[in-house]
Order: sequence, then structure tokens, then C-alpha cells
Amino acid sequence: MKTAYPIVMSKDEKYIVVYIPDFDIYSQGKDYAEAIEMARDAIGLMGIDYEDDGKALPKPTEISDVKCGADDIISLVDIDFAEYRRKNDMRSVRRNVTLPAWLDYAAEKSGINVSAVLQRALKEELNITETSK
Repeated sequence: MKTAYPIVMSKDEKYIVVYIPDFDIYSQGKDYAEAIEMARDAIGLMGIDYEDDGKALPKPTEISDVKCGADDIISLVDIDFAEYRRKNDMRSVRRNVTLPAWLDYAAEKSGINVSAVLQRALKEELNITETSK
């Protein structure tokens, strides 16, 4: 389920600094788009930590209740914690595959890591790069 949390963006000399009041954390980006992306990532990481620690996620503050300076920008950042967890789960899972015996033998004899080859092939087939997860 998607949730939208308010953020406060402040421009300093070099970066856009983002304050996320519901988690009491900061992030930053080189421009507004990156600042929002980094805020979403920070919220996602905090949400996973909360869930893993058995803590309830904070309810988003009403945007009208967020305090900010005269030059600050208030925005909302949406996050789907379940989807964020799926995209960032780097655990390895065991998957059985069927290969002809001769191919398995040839790969083993050549010292080829079949799991690594399968991962590369799946990423290529799915047009996945590390940045497009």
C-alpha cells in the first residue's frame, strides 16, 4: 500500500537538503529531483528498519501541520514499503534449474559459475541494469 509522507526541502549553497519530519531524518540531493529520490530512499530504508524491529510505521503528518521556513518547499513523497523491500532485497534465493549433463560437466570443468551466468542472462533478457531495479 502506498503512503505519502511530507518532506521539507531547503536550498543551501550546494545541495537541496531534505528534512523528513515523520522519521526525524535528513537527506540531500544535488537538485530537487534527486532530493526527492533520496528522500524516498531514506523513508524506504527507515520503514524497513521499523518493520524489522517490530515498530509501527509513523502515520504521515498532514501537510498543513508541517512547519518550514519562508524559503522552504513542502512536498509529498510516496512510498510503497512492500515494493521498496522487494526491489532492495539482495538476499540470494535457491533456485533449481535443469541442464543437460554434458553442459553442466563442461561448465564445471571450465570453472564457470553457473549462478553468475544465469543472473547475467536473466538481467540481459529482462533489460535490467543495477540502476533500473
